[in-house]
Amino acid sequence: QVQLVESGGGLVQAGGSLRLSCAASGGTFSSYAMGWFRQAPGKERDFVAGINNGGGTYYADSVKGRFTISRDNAKSTVYLQMNNLKPEDTAVYYCGARPAYSSLIASSYNYWGQGTQVTVSS
Repeated sequence: QVQLVESGGGLVQAGGSLRLSCAASGGTFSSYAMGWFRQAPGKERDFVAGINNGGGTYYADSVKGRFTISRDNAKSTVYLQMNNLKPEDTAVYYCGARPAYSSLIASSYNYWGQGTQVTVSS
């Protein structure tokens, strides 16, 4: 059983930056692919970025060039560096874990954190 805990959310002005962290415990972190998703009120949980267990990365078109996903296997932590934030990035951000390869499909992830709120003011 894997436990995931997100942190780093907050309120930021448009154009600002935040770094989200997701700390994992209870499993072999290096074997998992990790994904960041976000969910705005009344909307579905959407893929933001993913990183495979081997380090390959994937991004939603809406965040390419602004967000960077990375992982530190020694710390069992995945990060999401978010730059040039826009009001439309406002959402609860969740990290998820699944075996080996990341996926754009939220239901394919086995484990989820509780989420962290990101609010971008205009």
